[in-house]
Amino acid sequence: MVQTSAAINPGNSGGALVNLSDQVVGVNTLAATDSNDGGGQAPGIGFAIPASTVTNLANQMIKDGKVVDSGRAALGISTRTLVADSSGSAAETGAGVVAVTAGGPAANAGIQPGDVITKVGDSTVASSSQLGQVLATMQPGQKVQVSYVRDGATRTTTVTLGTL
Repeated sequence: MVQTSAAINPGNSGGALVNLSDQVVGVNTLAATDSNDGGGQAPGIGFAIPASTVTNLANQMIKDGKVVDSGRAALGISTRTLVADSSGSAAETGAGVVAVTAGGPAANAGIQPGDVITKVGDSTVASSSQLGQVLATMQPGQKVQVSYVRDGATRTTTVTLGTL
């Protein structure tokens, strides 16, 4: 993402973000919100998708009819956040695996539905969104250690990341 101070008003996301040389550097996507203002826009803070990313994805869609390589790393799982509590409804805090894509990176490494991912590489994972943030810093094809809990026991496996 490219951060910009250009105003991104409701209705103009998707518009070009240009520099002073009239070059398109991105496509406006969203404006930051101010939690102190009930979710209203935070003035002067917006984000855009870099033009190089847009061009890459558009070229894939033109050629293949779909995005075939997002460039983003993925485990091939669906998760939900689990938070350990005293009631016993969740024994671990982390990204609880709900579904595993057959033949995907996680499946090939032995991760199963019901496992709770607690660490990827050197990063602790306390939620599904945090898992996504960690994966965003990694590359497809990268080998990474993933720690997870199954039936109360912590296990570690090596996963070769795929693409989103």
